[in-house]
Amino acid sequence: MSNLHHLLIVFLLAPALMCSIVDSMLFEVRSSHPKCISEDMKANVISAGNYHVVNHNNVGTVPDDHKISVRVRSPYGHGYHYGDNVLFGDFAFTAAESGDYTACFSVQAHTTDPVTIDFVWKTGVAAKDWNNVAKKGQIDEMELELRKLNEAVTSIHDEMFYLREREIEMQDLTDETNTKMFTYSFISILVCLSVAGLQLWHLKTFFERKKLL
Repeated sequence: MSNLHHLLIVFLLAPALMCSIVDSMLFEVRSSHPKCISEDMKANVISAGNYHVVNHNNVGTVPDDHKISVRVRSPYGHGYHYGDNVLFGDFAFTAAESGDYTACFSVQAHTTDPVTIDFVWKTGVAAKDWNNVAKKGQIDEMELELRKLNEAVTSIHDEMFYLREREIEMQDLTDETNTKMFTYSFISILVCLSVAGLQLWHLKTFFERKKLL
């Protein structure tokens, strides 16, 4: 009964952990108003995504003026995917550096109608092709779910350390900014006091010359 209980927990937790690292969204893009989606990733994390223009009419083909251009870039501007005048596409890469990766969508044609895009962006465990892993390894469904759960837990553990590192970086930046502000304020006070002192000295000298003091 204990083993059955543990396996039940595995099946219940695995989908929840997988869903936490999948970003699926539906949004509109207008002509001359590009929209960018960002994803914070650490180095060496697998990422995969797919997108397509939604056909609201459900009949015929999507109009040509609804074609989009897509660019996926790293935090330092390195290109990972480029699609020009397309209705759908996909991408996959391994992050080379940590930071915010962006996927930008734009409509090239001049149209008054908004273009609806269905975009799915997976990172980490969710981006892995588990069907291919199962076929190559010849493993059963139970072992596959256990592997998914193990990698999901490892991914979340690494993500927690990554977020902690980012928190420390932000705290260091805040401390550095506070130190600079304190130094600037102190120098400003010294300058103001110096100017006030010079003004008093000048007034005193002026009145002494006029023999008013």
